[in-house]
Amino acid sequence: MTETFVIAQGGGPTAVINQTLAGAVLEARKRHPGARVLGARHGVRGIRDGDFVDLSTLSEQELRLLAATPSAALGSTRDKPDMAYCETILKGLRETGATAFIYIGGNDTAGTQQILADAAGSDIAFVHAPKTIDNDLVENDHTPGFISAAEFIAGAFVSVDLDFRALPGIYVGIVMGRHAGFLTAAAAAWQQDEDSGPHLLYVPERAFSPVRFVDDVRAAVSKHGRCIVAMSEGVTTEDGRSVVESIVPPDRLEREAHGNVRLSGGDLGMAVEQAIRDGLPGVRARVDTFGYLPRGNVSTISSTDAREAFEAGAFAVEAAARGGGSVALQVENGITIPRLVPLANVAGKTRHLPDDFLLPAGNQIASPCRAYLERLLPKRFELAKPFV
Repeated sequence: MTETFVIAQGGGPTAVINQTLAGAVLEARKRHPGARVLGARHGVRGIRDGDFVDLSTLSEQELRLLAATPSAALGSTRDKPDMAYCETILKGLRETGATAFIYIGGNDTAGTQQILADAAGSDIAFVHAPKTIDNDLVENDHTPGFISAAEFIAGAFVSVDLDFRALPGIYVGIVMGRHAGFLTAAAAAWQQDEDSGPHLLYVPERAFSPVRFVDDVRAAVSKHGRCIVAMSEGVTTEDGRSVVESIVPPDRLEREAHGNVRLSGGDLGMAVEQAIRDGLPGVRARVDTFGYLPRGNVSTISSTDAREAFEAGAFAVEAAARGGGSVALQVENGITIPRLVPLANVAGKTRHLPDDFLLPAGNQIASPCRAYLERLLPKRFELAKPFV
C-alpha cells in the first residue's frame, strides 16, 4: 500500500518550524519511496476544506531552502476542534487515503491529535511534532523554536542595558509567554556581570503586585542608577488572573479559539508605563512590547535549533511507523535526542519554569536556571566593560 502522509502546522509560527516540516517530508520519502506527502494549508482547516499542497513534488533543494525560511510555510491556525469538527477532519484524512497525520505545534496541537486519535481508531497514525517558543511542553527538555527566540531576547536585553548605562533611566521589555517564564528568563542569559540588566524579572510563575513592582524598580534605580526589567506578558496577580484581565474591562477582553485571553495588545505596556509614571514621576522610562518580533526573526536563527527541529520532523515519521504519539526532545549525556511519548502525556498540559530556577527572594534567576540557559544559549559576544 502506498503511504500517504498529511502534515500541518498549528499555533504561532517560529524561526524553525519549517525545518520540522522539511525533515518530515524528506524522511517520509526516504523511508517510503513513492509515498505521497500532502501539506494542509492553515492547519486542520486545510484538511477540513480539502486545501492541500503536494509536497512530494518538491526537490530536496527546494525543501532545504524552505527549511531555512522562518514562519509556517503552510499557514497556521488556532482552531480548537470539537467532536463535530473532528469528524470532518477524519473524513478529510480518509478521503486523501492518509495513513499518518503529523501535526507540528504546541500543547493545544497535541490536544487536537489526542482527540483525533481517540476518535479514529488505529487506521491512521497521529503524531504530534513539538514546536513552541514558550518552551512549555512537558516531557521536553526544550522545544524547537525556543533557542532562536531566546537568543533574540538575550541579545536585546544586553543591548538595551548598554544603552541605558549611557543614558540612565527605566526600561521594561514585555516578552511573550502566557503561562511559562522560560523566554523571559532568557533575558538574563547573557548578563555580563552582577550590575548588568535585566535587574528584575517578572514571570507567570510568581504573583505580580503593581505596588511591589514600583518599590522593586525604585530600589534597583537606587542601586544601579538605572533599571532594566524583563516581564512576561502572562504575569498574574495574586488572585490568579492575568494582569491584562485585571486592568482591561471584561467587555474589551478578546479571547481566541482556545478560550485564552489575547495578551498581544498594548494594554499591559500602557498600564506598566502608567504605574512607573505615578510611582516614579520625572524619571526617564520606556516600555516596549516585544510582541511577535522574537519568534520568527530571520537574523537570530540558531543552528542548533534548526538542526534539532529538522531531526524532530524526521523522527515524527518513525513515530508514525510505531503507531503515533508525541515527539519529545530529551537530553542524555549532554546530547539532545528525540523520543516518542504518549500524546496524553503532553496534550493540554503546561511545563512551568521550575521553582528552583528563580531566587526565593527578589526577581532574578537562580543558578540552576543560569546553568540551563548556558547549556542552550552559550554567550556569543565578548564585550568591554563600560566606564559608566
